[in-house]
Amino acid sequence: MNYRGLLIFSLAMILSLPSLLCAHGVSGKIDTGGFVITAEYDTGEPMSYARVKISAPGAKLTFQSGRTDKNGRFCFFPDMPGDWKVVVDDEIGHRLEVTVPVNESKELMTKQQTGGSAGSFISRYEKAIMGISIIFGIFGCFLGWNGYKKAKGKNSRR
Repeated sequence: MNYRGLLIFSLAMILSLPSLLCAHGVSGKIDTGGFVITAEYDTGEPMSYARVKISAPGAKLTFQSGRTDKNGRFCFFPDMPGDWKVVVDDEIGHRLEVTVPVNESKELMTKQQTGGSAGSFISRYEKAIMGISIIFGIFGCFLGWNGYKKAKGKNSRR
């Protein structure tokens, strides 16, 4: 018998067996070029673990969904140009909607875009003072009108 040939064959089979067993493995890579959405409350606190839904331009189905990290960030990689809609919802009443314009080379078309309305630069305290002032103003107008009507009524009786 040719033990040497059998030994070489057996050794080759044993050494190739792990590669056959790992045929269903995975691989990964680190890539750049994604868009990071950062969601914060007006106090500067991050919207940690808020629900995120991303819609592709003209698509009916959600392109990607997930949750922000503890710092309020979420990353996605668009695969087509157009206006992408990103909705961040903390599920307790706060919601941020941002449109991300992506060009043909899959880059952001503007330097920076912030969500919210144009009045989002007004602080919470300024909004509270403004609201109280409006309430007092309306109440003052109402009392002034009633006083005017009473004074007019007293003058007409004389």
